[in-house]
Amino acid sequence: MIERYSRPEMKRVWSDENKYGKWLEVELAACEAWAEEGVIPWEDMEKLRKARYDHQRMQEVFERTRHDVTAFLAAVGDGLGEEGRWIHLGLTSSDVMDTALSLQLMEAGEILAREVDDLRQALGEAAVQYRDTPMMGRTHGVHAEPTTFGLKLALWWEEVGRQRGRLDQALSSVRVGKISGAVGTHATVPPAVEERVCAKLGIEAAPVSSQIVQRDRHAHFVLTLALIAASLEKFATEFRHLQRSEVREVEEPFGQGQTGSSSMPHKRNPELSERVCGLARLIRGHSVTALENVALWHERDISHSSAERLILPDSCLALDYILSICTRVVRGMRVYPKRMRQNMESTRGILFSQRVLLALVEKGLSREDAYELVQRNAMRSWDEESDFRDLLESDQSVASYLSNEEMARIFDYGYYTRYVRETFDRIGLKDGAWAVDRPASVEASRI
Repeated sequence: MIERYSRPEMKRVWSDENKYGKWLEVELAACEAWAEEGVIPWEDMEKLRKARYDHQRMQEVFERTRHDVTAFLAAVGDGLGEEGRWIHLGLTSSDVMDTALSLQLMEAGEILAREVDDLRQALGEAAVQYRDTPMMGRTHGVHAEPTTFGLKLALWWEEVGRQRGRLDQALSSVRVGKISGAVGTHATVPPAVEERVCAKLGIEAAPVSSQIVQRDRHAHFVLTLALIAASLEKFATEFRHLQRSEVREVEEPFGQGQTGSSSMPHKRNPELSERVCGLARLIRGHSVTALENVALWHERDISHSSAERLILPDSCLALDYILSICTRVVRGMRVYPKRMRQNMESTRGILFSQRVLLALVEKGLSREDAYELVQRNAMRSWDEESDFRDLLESDQSVASYLSNEEMARIFDYGYYTRYVRETFDRIGLKDGAWAVDRPASVEASRI
């Protein structure tokens, strides 16, 4: 991942320094396990605990061997005496690499989990704040019926909660190591050593393995990151639509001195949300590669290895970055309730069409006849830019069933949002849990 989109904490997880540190951690845990089995003398184990690797020496050896684990072992061995013979006893490269990779994934997962929690917190606070702020609901991009901005955010809050659960499941899937030797038979390293090593590292031993930890686990992890990114793209796409000049109901934060265009000083673009959408595509692409890494030849090949050196760090770095961007947008967004109201009123009342339809059905009309009456007037309102309610009240086919007083009760915004608080209660967004100030409800009125 390029520096621009790499945050320091996640970048450290995927650094060479951390990776090789994890390799050494696995090697020393294996030595400890062998010592507990009575194979390595404890006096040698005391010396082994001081083992270090020399990165420069490792690079020198790699130029000759073209194998990073043998280069690593040589760099470690150079700093040891005769006790160095115990390093990598009975192990194969993937015992070290795959087990260490699991440790890296756990570290990365902890960061991502925290970022998901931060976003959910921001969404929950904003959802309660704007719970009673009415806005136009849209289907196919066209005005449908009113909702509230808070309900839109509550929907996202609940979705992020599901994603958090999926992340926990994916992390559980990769929280395994393997110390089972060249083809997974434990011929050179007994299961007891594997169990001791994994316990020392705080992970589970894979119940069965080949030369590698099976890549369905890693695919599950990357697919989960892609799923989380898909939700973020969904949120970001909505912000982009709501920030369009024709809508302008919500805007991303825009700082003092910030510019939106090199040529047009007036521009305030949804560039943060657009960045989220772009990087979500990257992660989604990596999920395909992760799936293709599942099928390897026999007990293993290394076709997955080169791809994983890119897709695992980049997926974690990209998701970490766009999670932080989404949280920033939610916490700093500008919300325009008056503009939301103006947009609701811009279609001159046709949003009440279903209410009129249902009222006519209740008066005894067939659904087909009622639909035809309402649609006829709604189309006139669209085409002639006429007030929908005025058209209905002047249409005798409708007026003979619905009085002006009944029509006034029908054209009431409050009807559409009367169960919003119940929905909030049902999903657990209680007032007491989100102590924020909320704007007063917009009163129902005649269009």
